Amino acid sequence: MISRTEAAVAALAALPDVPEAVERARQACTELRWHEGLRRRIPQAAAESRVRGATASALLEGAEPAGSEGSVDLVRDLMRGAVPWSSRPEDPVWLALGGAVRATAATEGVGPAQLAAPAQLIAALHTAATAGMLPEHQVGRPRSAGEGTTGEEVLGAAPDAGEAFERLQLVHELLRGLTSGRVPGVVVAAVCHAEIAVARPFVAGNGVVARALERVVIRVSGVDPTGVAVTESGHTDRGGTDYRGALAAYAGGGSAGVRLWVLHCAEGLERAAAHGQQVAGAVRRGALSG
Repeated sequence: MISRTEAAVAALAALPDVPEAVERARQACTELRWHEGLRRRIPQAAAESRVRGATASALLEGAEPAGSEGSVDLVRDLMRGAVPWSSRPEDPVWLALGGAVRATAATEGVGPAQLAAPAQLIAALHTAATAGMLPEHQVGRPRSAGEGTTGEEVLGAAPDAGEAFERLQLVHELLRGLTSGRVPGVVVAAVCHAEIAVARPFVAGNGVVARALERVVIRVSGVDPTGVAVTESGHTDRGGTDYRGALAAYAGGGSAGVRLWVLHCAEGLERAAAHGQQVAGAVRRGALSG
């Protein structure tokens, strides 16, 4: 039986132009699934997708180091342990980059079993995103009454902690019902992403957690079961200006703003699948650099 929350989100899939955009995104991911470069190489390609995704997520946080250190190569080395996290412990940009990398890496292996305990899943993503950046009592824990947030000022003032927690519960409900197929995965991913980014249930790290969760939903829902689509890169057009604008429209409320955000996510997933095609091709050629 479909819940009230699921029914409300399913209705978003019928907004003007949304069904067509969702179908195009699904088709792009289906084409990616059959890329010749993924024959027996899905784990390698998915790992590289996480590298590219972490790089994009860091960029959206303003945490990509300048110059050559901002390259995909650095993120790849961080993810495989070739560069130690402890090399620059006092650099806030380095710490934020590490949060994006660790949160994206933490999406590996997440499946339906983890979605059955969504609070623990989201707490784990937040812990990965903010360990070493926040006091221990704020890591992996929704903010309490009176606690503010940092980042995403473009979205305006964050809801109070009580409202943010209630909205987080709605995300939990959507995640528990994800594999039922009652609501299109593309739309669930868009709403879960926006609710965490806009409601900001944590003191910090909400954007990184939101993007990591979108990656999880797109894969576990079966939209892109390979995990090779670089979901985060679908938000980096014009340096993330379109992404922030669409989130701000969602935050403003109303069907027009929500529709704009869902369309942004569906169209971004098309671009993410195209980036995944590039990753699959690079894996096939053995050319994973940059």
